[in-house]
Amino acid sequence: MAVNYEKLIQELVKPLVVHPEDLMVKKFSEENNMLTMQVIVNDDDLGRVIGKNGRIANAIRTICYASASREGKKITINIDSFQT
Repeated sequence: MAVNYEKLIQELVKPLVVHPEDLMVKKFSEENNMLTMQVIVNDDDLGRVIGKNGRIANAIRTICYASASREGKKITINIDSFQT
């Protein structure tokens, strides 16, 4: 069963942000068994998503890594912001 990583990441990040309407999760590239996902949030929410010392971002990555490894894939998640 294939995992929809865009939806998974969106469901993990959405409760953390103040501006959920600005949240965008896109599949940036998929080559062989390597996925690259791009998470874009409002500039005000960037600190909330990354967390202190990157702990929240690492937790999100760990969940996605575990899910991808069950399918024999590797995943990279890039978190960025845009200014309103």
